[in-house]
Amino acid sequence: MHTRVRRILRTALASCLGAAMTATALQGTAHAAPQAAPHAAAPPAEDPFYTPPSPLPAGSPGDVIRSREAVFTVDPFSKAPYGGVKSWQVLYRSESVKGAPIAVSGTVLVPTAAWTGPGRRPLVSYAVGTRGLGDSCAPSYTLTQGYDYEELFIADALSRGWAVTITDMEGLGTPGQHTYEVGRSQGKAVLDMARAAQRLPAAGLGDGPVAVWGYSQGGTSAGWAAELAKSYAPELQLKGAVAGGVPADLRAVAAGLDGSPFVALMFMAAVGYDTAYPELDLAKYLNDRGRELLKKAQNVCLLSFDGVSTLIDTAFKRIGDYTTSNPLETAAWQSALDANKLGSTAPSVPVFQGQGLLDEIIPFQQADALHKAWCAKGANVTWKQYTLAEHVLAALQSEPDAVAFLTDRFAGKPVQGNCAA
Repeated sequence: MHTRVRRILRTALASCLGAAMTATALQGTAHAAPQAAPHAAAPPAEDPFYTPPSPLPAGSPGDVIRSREAVFTVDPFSKAPYGGVKSWQVLYRSESVKGAPIAVSGTVLVPTAAWTGPGRRPLVSYAVGTRGLGDSCAPSYTLTQGYDYEELFIADALSRGWAVTITDMEGLGTPGQHTYEVGRSQGKAVLDMARAAQRLPAAGLGDGPVAVWGYSQGGTSAGWAAELAKSYAPELQLKGAVAGGVPADLRAVAAGLDGSPFVALMFMAAVGYDTAYPELDLAKYLNDRGRELLKKAQNVCLLSFDGVSTLIDTAFKRIGDYTTSNPLETAAWQSALDANKLGSTAPSVPVFQGQGLLDEIIPFQQADALHKAWCAKGANVTWKQYTLAEHVLAALQSEPDAVAFLTDRFAGKPVQGNCAA
């Protein structure tokens, strides 16, 4: 059984490395000019930058609390800065799922070359996929180390002349537990990250056009940003959203993950929801084995030895192996999950939604249900399924489609979607 899991993990890692190599080849050498070696960055737990002032200064969501110049690199060896891009780490105001003011960390990346298109430089608020629960997984840190597995997707967006922002989301980097897969929190963090970038004077972005883009956990974040934008951040000139591999309905996702090789992702989401909704009281449902897993998982990063070990150790296990009773069968847990189910509101901007038909992590049926729910509410959705792709391959196959979709949205081209198909 463990051999099978290791084979799955090796395949996923090979796919990620293949994506990195392909993206590097496509981008050529224009950004590979030698640069001076950057200073070493400390992990968030050892870096006072990530600790917000208490209490938070007065302000509104998206206000920058503090910022500093940083390094963006795709080189994990020398950590040479990626050429032609200026980088800042920021700490900014956002809101929890319950509307409480919080501080969230993130990154702002801006090409140094002047924008040659019409109007102001476009901005993509990029939402990352699953990192883990530990602060050292925060993208604002991994992007300084050259081993962020989505760094070349980000670099591709930068090569188009777009500015890119990447939120760490609630509790990833900053003190406290990450509210993993709590969609309303993630959507707010994505929108407020765009606001923070536009309010960062050094970035020089102003109130230009904005788009959101994410896959997997990032697809949840992008989907929620698209649903919330009109009510939560109406001043943003949001032009479009890309949401791929979307865990839209976590009750359906949990049912698919229970007993699968990737059941650890469900356990991570349980921690995230328990953090966002303390009244759920996850601990009261756990047996001794569950309490041990909870303690181990609270600081785990998936792309680490501990993360791989946790995936292997939990593979093919079930909720009942770690609990005295199943919290997902209670009204309280079901209500919290349903409150973060996508599809209740039509996005106010065009959306591209892609999904692998053979996705072994995110069930195809619930993603299909999301696009149909959005279409039924009058949304402008371009839906595409990748017939021979599982989760990782769908991410790779959908990337060119995502970039093309955003290119057209920033160019002001109309799109009708394919809801009627």
